[in-house]
Amino acid sequence: MTWDLFIEQESHKAYYKSLMDFIKSEELTHDILPPKGYRLSCFNLTPYKDIKVVILGQDPYHNYHQAHGLAFSVLNDKYPPSLKNIYKELISDLGVSYPKTGNLTSWAKQGVFLLNTVLTVRAHEPLSHQKKGWEIFTLEAIKEINKKNDGVVFILWGNHAIRFSKYIDSSKHKIITSVHPSPLSARRGFFGSKPFSKTNEYLKSYGYEPINWDLS
Repeated sequence: MTWDLFIEQESHKAYYKSLMDFIKSEELTHDILPPKGYRLSCFNLTPYKDIKVVILGQDPYHNYHQAHGLAFSVLNDKYPPSLKNIYKELISDLGVSYPKTGNLTSWAKQGVFLLNTVLTVRAHEPLSHQKKGWEIFTLEAIKEINKKNDGVVFILWGNHAIRFSKYIDSSKHKIITSVHPSPLSARRGFFGSKPFSKTNEYLKSYGYEPINWDLS
């Protein structure tokens, strides 16, 4: 499987055609984020064959100059609250210095598939493209990753992401869960959960190169 083939297969399905029609109509009257060239960034930056880790988000950041197609990642230097908490846990877990960027492309290029379950949003209107078809598309992507032989780490933060665990075979993949890193919940079990070191320990147990999470 390649992502190009996957997208080609999905593009012929009725839900996908309806989704694309919806987005085209939205673009006539609203600013849609991320910009068109970035919406499939996670698929473009992390080839199917290279996936070691999946981090699942919900929908893109809805302010300008933030979302660029990678879950939790931003293009500007104004880190959203959830990303700040991810960084706090990263520093606590691995002892690295505070990240100098909110752009997680370096993770994506190492095999970290940073997937939101919804891939577009109206500017300043969170969840405005929920239940329009993206969830079907991204679930099919998760099912494809689950077909890989073994050794993928799925990091699921919060109830929305944890619901996808039923589509993952835990006998051949590693599932790491905790509450969401948002300020509303991070102190109820995200802090101290050590997802980054746990991921690397698992990858090394399979003989895979660990992820260099350091963004400093």
